[in-house]
Formats: sequence, C-alpha cells, structure tokens
Amino acid sequence: MSQDNIRKAPIGIFDSGYGGLTILSEIRRALPQYDYIYLGDNARAPYGTRSFEIVYRFTLEAVQYLFDQGCQLVILACNTASAKALRSIQQNDLPHIDPARRVLGVIRPTVEILDKVTHNGHIGLLGTPGTIQSQSYTAEVAKLYPQFHVHGQACPMWVPLIENNEIDNEGTNFFVKKYINELLAQSTLIDTVILGCTHYPLLYNLIRKHLPNHIQILSQGALVADSLKDYLKRHPEIEQKCSQNGKCTYLTTESGSKFNETATLFLQDTITARQIEIG
Repeated sequence: MSQDNIRKAPIGIFDSGYGGLTILSEIRRALPQYDYIYLGDNARAPYGTRSFEIVYRFTLEAVQYLFDQGCQLVILACNTASAKALRSIQQNDLPHIDPARRVLGVIRPTVEILDKVTHNGHIGLLGTPGTIQSQSYTAEVAKLYPQFHVHGQACPMWVPLIENNEIDNEGTNFFVKKYINELLAQSTLIDTVILGCTHYPLLYNLIRKHLPNHIQILSQGALVADSLKDYLKRHPEIEQKCSQNGKCTYLTTESGSKFNETATLFLQDTITARQIEIG
C-alpha cells in the first residue's frame, strides 16, 4: 500500500477524567501538527481507588472506542490506567484486536529520565492510592535502574480538591503539606519527586512551596510529549498513519457542558466536548 493510500487518523489520548488534559496540552505544544481525540471517562471517574479488574475493563473499553474512531496510536494519559491496565492491553489484547496498533502509557517516559536528574537514586513518588498500591513505578524503576529506591506516598485528597476548583484555599494547602511531610518522613535522602498523577501540575506552586529547594520536581507532560516525539521518529510506520490537520476533538462520558467548564482549569482555554457512551 502506498503512503497516499494509508488510512490516517488522529492520535487518541485517554484519561479517566480531566488530568490527562495536562498531558494533551504539552503534547499539542510539542507536536501541534497532528490531530488528536481526547476521551475522558468522567462518568466513571475517579479510577484511583478502583480495583485492577475494573480499571483494566474500563480502560480497554475506552481504547477500543478510540480504535473504532480510527486511532492507530492511543496514549493512556492517566497514571492509574498506565499502572493497572497498560501491560495487559499491550500483551493480551492488542495481538487479537490489531497487532499493528499501539497503546502507550505515561510511566515509562517518566522513569526513563531519572538517571539524568537524581544524584543519589532516592526518588519520591506522589500519586493516587491506585498508582501507589500498584507498585508500577517501583517495578519500572527496578527494571531500568535497580540501584534506585522509590518512596511512594498516596495523596487521596488532591484530585477531588483540584476538580472542585479548591486549589487556592487553606484546606488544599493543609493536605499538600500533610502528604509531602509524610513522604519526606520516609527518607531524608529523597532528591527527586515525581508528580505521579496528571492532575498534580495544577498544584505545582504549592508542592514547590512545601518541598525543600534542593529536591527536583518532575511533571509528566513535557516528558511524555518528548517521548512521543521520539517514538514517532523511531516508528515511521505508526507516524505515517497519524493525520495532520492540527485539530483536537474532545469527548466525555459525562455531560459535555460540565466537562467544558472544568476543562478550563486544566487548559486555560474554552473547548466544546461531546458526550459519548462506552462499554
């Protein structure tokens, strides 16, 4: 088949809700020429406290929906989905659905650059209960850098506070300080902290305020965008299937108007989302 006859389609970006918009924003900044479909499963969010089986099923349903829209490449812009569903989908489902399609996550691109930022290999991880309990970051770090140590801290209050637009109130400050103190109590050697949830960049200033200055903070958006750019260069067979009109479509399983309103917190832009059903 000639390149002109290859069916081109947008890149799919999936998240359980809104947090993946921080990833999408950085990807569009780095790769503005491509088309994207963003799908937020807001009706069934949050994923962070759900079981492996439920997160896997919901994520697979979303990936299948994006495949049905023609997407050849889907990014799981969600740490919980990347932690609990990505490997199963890659190994067990893609060979049967379509071996030529690809599903990528956000954990590996974050872990890959750790050797360039940490001085002593002691990594702090802030994430949802689901991401922390999954031990996915610990396993990925062990594969690439077995000499490193991961210290995980669950932050169950952060996502609801962000989504209720409570970023600037005293209660949020209290819970940011609380979880950071609990993380730092695990080790005095931590010199790098991963924001292991795509919502957390919205709390960056507060997190920076409560972390010692010598500790570096890794926010995922730019890392995932750089990794995707590199991936497309290394995989022209995937890249040539991605349409390039600079457009983005927003889909949600909740109310479109509700999604539009909350999305402005993450994008600083006005969008129009369409409500769909999956599963």
